[in-house]
Amino acid sequence: MLSLGPLVRADQLLDAGPVTQTTELSDPHEQDEQPERPARPTRRALLRLPHRAWSVAAIAFVTIIGAAGFASLPGLLIDPLHEEFGWSRGTIGFAVSVNLALYGLTAPFAAALMDRFGIRKVVAAALVVIAAGGGLTVFMSEPWQLMLCWGVLVGLGSGSMALAFAATVTNRWFVARRGLVTGILTAGGASGQLIFLPLLSWIVEGHEWRPAAITVSVAALAIVPLVWLLLRDYPSDVGLAAYGADGPPVQRPAPRRGAARRAVKALTSASRTGSFWLLAGTFAICGASTNGLVKTHFVPAAHDHGMPVTAAASLLAVIGVFDIVGTVASGWFTDRFDARRLLAVYYALRGLSLMFLPILLDDVVHPPMLFFIVFYGLDWVATVPPTMALCREQYGEDSAIVFGWVLASHQVGAGVVAFVGGAARDTFGSYDLVWYGSGALCAIAALMSLVIRRGPGAKTASASV
Repeated sequence: MLSLGPLVRADQLLDAGPVTQTTELSDPHEQDEQPERPARPTRRALLRLPHRAWSVAAIAFVTIIGAAGFASLPGLLIDPLHEEFGWSRGTIGFAVSVNLALYGLTAPFAAALMDRFGIRKVVAAALVVIAAGGGLTVFMSEPWQLMLCWGVLVGLGSGSMALAFAATVTNRWFVARRGLVTGILTAGGASGQLIFLPLLSWIVEGHEWRPAAITVSVAALAIVPLVWLLLRDYPSDVGLAAYGADGPPVQRPAPRRGAARRAVKALTSASRTGSFWLLAGTFAICGASTNGLVKTHFVPAAHDHGMPVTAAASLLAVIGVFDIVGTVASGWFTDRFDARRLLAVYYALRGLSLMFLPILLDDVVHPPMLFFIVFYGLDWVATVPPTMALCREQYGEDSAIVFGWVLASHQVGAGVVAFVGGAARDTFGSYDLVWYGSGALCAIAALMSLVIRRGPGAKTASASV
């Protein structure tokens, strides 16, 4: 008699290959002794999807791009606001400095709030605040309103989605490839600059500055549903372990109350170490020589030499292109080389390039200026992955919050130079002194980087590569 064996599902038959009928002639015990053929892998098993951590990183990347949109606007609005309202460049620069300082000072508290309420809620609320600040800007008529909308609201919102957000996502979702992911997320800011700057400069020149502010507000609101639906707080929320982690998923920790108290406690503890002050000092110089100086004052400085605003803004966008390359590469280097030496090289090269900038500015774009743009762009925020790695080595579980305080120093440095740059332009009629001073500060930062001590987590970080 023919035997077809136990009934199976159709999809199992398809995965198992062709089915043949067998004649039941041998002893059943002999059949049991025959070696069992290994099952072929199913088609579903062959199609292995990427770890969910990569999709979370992608959502974070898009979110940071949106947050960077409004940060691209200040340098484009200094001249239009000066011409329309008669406000001095120092006054406008002070509003920018409030924005930059709050961007940094909010970061450590935002990191603690993410531990208390979750990433999704904090980031979604921050995007709404950015949209409100940008939208209300179009109704302003007094300098205090500029400081409130552009300085306070946008500063608080963008600070909640600063690099501390990237650090939180990286620490929770990744064990391996942290340096690379940090570089990719950091490059999101440059991508936002690349996307928004040419568009916003075209809008400002052709349709004045108010439509540009509205454009950024709409873009921030458009990202809110994406964050709310797709971003997740912990790998355990979807039943996974972090990427590169050994063992089963780690259960979601209980919400930590007292976010403000925890942020201050982390600062108090970290401030007792010399490494914190070295990291904060070098990162303050980083902010002074990037966001405070080039992002805020490059366009008006180039315009002083006769270069059209659109051309100058396009050069900043090109910096954003090479910033992506440089930052991702820096993340790859950070996984493999001493972060302190990387920082020293980055700051030294940046300072050297800024020393040459005053003689390169002209009414047209010459090849030496293009070389500066490429060279400076590769270095723009390449300092972030090694700085974040050194915070992880030194401060463990509190590293995201401590990095938030280090980032605060970055933005305070940026805010000081945003104001000083505008005041120097009003006083001396030129930005040259500010370029040279920033180059000298970068040389000091290179020396400071070399004396930072390695932390107890250095071996663990290198072992996770």
